[in-house]
Amino acid sequence: MKRRNFVKGVAAGSLGAATLGTAEARNSSKENVGKRKVLMKVGCQSGGTSIKNLEFKARHGVFNIDGGSPEIIEGVGWDLEDSLRKKEACEKYGISLDAYHLPLTSAGIDRVKYPNMMLGKSPERDREIEIIQQMIEVAAKTDVHVLNYNTTIHRVLRVEPTVDPKRGNAIYSTWNYEEAVKLNRPKTIAGDVSVDEVFDRIAYVLERIIPVAEEYKVKLANHIADPPTPVGYRGITRWNSPDVFAGMKRFAELSDSSYHGFNFCIGSIAEGLKDPKTEIIPIIKYFGERNQIFNVHYRNIKGGWNNFMEVFPDNGDMDFLEVIRALRDVGYDGMVMPDHVPKHEAEGARDQAFAFVYGYIIAMLQVVKSEEVS
Repeated sequence: MKRRNFVKGVAAGSLGAATLGTAEARNSSKENVGKRKVLMKVGCQSGGTSIKNLEFKARHGVFNIDGGSPEIIEGVGWDLEDSLRKKEACEKYGISLDAYHLPLTSAGIDRVKYPNMMLGKSPERDREIEIIQQMIEVAAKTDVHVLNYNTTIHRVLRVEPTVDPKRGNAIYSTWNYEEAVKLNRPKTIAGDVSVDEVFDRIAYVLERIIPVAEEYKVKLANHIADPPTPVGYRGITRWNSPDVFAGMKRFAELSDSSYHGFNFCIGSIAEGLKDPKTEIIPIIKYFGERNQIFNVHYRNIKGGWNNFMEVFPDNGDMDFLEVIRALRDVGYDGMVMPDHVPKHEAEGARDQAFAFVYGYIIAMLQVVKSEEVS
């Protein structure tokens, strides 16, 4: 086990000056802007690897995907044969199976399949960790080298959605902290958990799975808790709260492994910011320069800290062309994908929304590609 990779203790701290200086020297010069090649590509994590979904993706120009996950063999982990079948199914349509989702999801501690890692309960969590280690091996044997995952206790938190009559009565997923407090929702089975306890539990898991990820060359891409919340909400202080940037830095510092990074959800990060339009770019720059962005969720919002709604990429507060430029300028080479899209009651509305976002991302990539300087 490569324990040298882990910071002793998980107290918040800053990266060393030498590391920061190296990153700045490598990437901060303005003369590099516009000269990098566009390496990223449109992707998606919805729908799995059914023929229907793969044909839908190919029709809309999406040739890189997160395939969801293989079937689980109880007590063992992922079924390698099923994983290989998924890869073969993708290849028939010229689609690259680039990522999977580990069963460490945002469903919440009461619903997730393997809860004991975030409950900090031994020896049960040690057996769950062994299963995750096996899944990393299966991914590598299928030539899947990014695994997206969550380390959360609360599930994704929302209140009643918002209807937008200006966009054909599209329905936006919404969070308002004051309204949520009025609902007086109960604590989870985890009870009260401080941010330091959360980080201790995450570090325990990472110490045991990152060496396996390094062995098999599989990147572990963590999605921050959605949304960031005030301290102690329903007993839990989320590790990316209340300062989302500081929380992400602290998480990043848990290991110096090149296989430890983020499923970088633009929308969820913006939810913790007071002015997402101006604050998101420095965060992209910071983690992009350190090669810690492994996957990108391309989700726009209106609002920010404690009060927001998820909207289409073109009508949110962030300038998504500038977001794509920022990703280009740090040399990001992975997938840019929708994760959540606005809803509507009309038949087929979900697929329509995803198709709209695919086209939007492809157009943005074409724009920044036209800006390349040879």
